[in-house]
Amino acid sequence: LEAFRPGIMSKAEIGDNLMMVCMQIDPEKEDTGHEHPFDQCGAVIEGQIEMFVGQEHRMLNVNDSYFIPAGEQHGWKTFAEPVKLLDISQK
Repeated sequence: LEAFRPGIMSKAEIGDNLMMVCMQIDPEKEDTGHEHPFDQCGAVIEGQIEMFVGQEHRMLNVNDSYFIPAGEQHGWKTFAEPVKLLDISQK
């Protein structure tokens, strides 16, 4: 894994139209919200994370998945333990 930004390590596989990222997020980190012009989905591999997509907030645990439509405001928050995600998006 390589440093992506403070508190987040990642390893990406990038094709012409698709990107898959294994990501580890440190405890007590937060993304208060952003959006992008492509669909995104993924699954929690380790830990627990709270995610919001639009107005919907969900607590996600190991083996839970998520889908974020293109252009939708979304973000997340981690707690006492690090979180590992497998995240897939259009490029």
